[in-house]
Amino acid sequence: MTPEAAIAQAKSGALLPVYVVTGEESFLRDQVIAELRAAALGGGVPEFNEDKFTAGEASVDKILSAVKTVPMMAKKRFVSVRGAERWDGGDAAEGEKADVKREAPLDRLADYATAPIDSTCLVITSPKIDGRRRLVTLAKKQGFIVSCEPLDAHALRAWIERQCADRGHPIDREVAELIAEIAGTDLARLEDVLERLGLFVGPSEPITEHAVGECVARVRTADTWALVDAVGRRDLGGAFRLLADVYDSRDRGLPLLGALAWSIRQLARFQIALEAGASNDEAARRAGVFQPHRAREIAQKARSMRAKELERWLLVLAETDIALKSSRRPPDAILEDMLTRLCRTSR
Repeated sequence: MTPEAAIAQAKSGALLPVYVVTGEESFLRDQVIAELRAAALGGGVPEFNEDKFTAGEASVDKILSAVKTVPMMAKKRFVSVRGAERWDGGDAAEGEKADVKREAPLDRLADYATAPIDSTCLVITSPKIDGRRRLVTLAKKQGFIVSCEPLDAHALRAWIERQCADRGHPIDREVAELIAEIAGTDLARLEDVLERLGLFVGPSEPITEHAVGECVARVRTADTWALVDAVGRRDLGGAFRLLADVYDSRDRGLPLLGALAWSIRQLARFQIALEAGASNDEAARRAGVFQPHRAREIAQKARSMRAKELERWLLVLAETDIALKSSRRPPDAILEDMLTRLCRTSR
């Protein structure tokens, strides 16, 4: 089950008695848990109908006792268990006597999940849990596992578009891709970025490239394309001057690098579409460019560059990304080295 499906299920009121919420994306996990909690406790008194436990700090007996408790002045109880990976080795919880004959806590929760109580919503959470566990195989088979993994590029763009739509702000696909590139994949940070953008543009106003340049990073699309043009001309001096204009030491140049990668990937996708027989307009759409004047610009740029050269540029950008995030060298020196390599004629 996807996080979106679990949230839709919660909002419809059709809660399952047990959920296993896993995955490395903590923002999605917290969002799913919050919606399940709100749906379970809606109309009741939370103080009387909610229990929160952490695996290893509470015994599984205490958890099972809580899920079997009758709701008080409410239709459902909500019981959450965080850190279930602590039980992945089958160890007894703190406060329990070690007993080799006793079932592991996760297996006992699996036994409960085979015949759960409808008046309780039990949510078991873990960033990562062994897929061979009986609880996990049962959750997959019966459809009560919610996978909250980091989003890929396509899913991230779609997530940004949905978040903007929920806030009442129209956004072009191209702008959503730009935000994803310069703001990164951390959903909590992206949530903050979209909140700031919404406040900047005002209620019901579209989120534009101008707003992104003002609120998220100093990098503007025009600056990025100017940098691409300078590199294409092997104009290292011009590229350095542009870098000095847009570089911000506070963000180590990562938004600039993301915007540059976004632009070059558009060129690469346009070229690939043309080679596949697409028209200019169709190639522009496949590249994520939907404005007619931008489509003409990218067509002109793509025809002046070789595919092998774009591949080399993307490799240089990937290596620069690693260096900016891990090297102790000054970020501006790393970016200058990147421009030098980009402007170098490939053999």
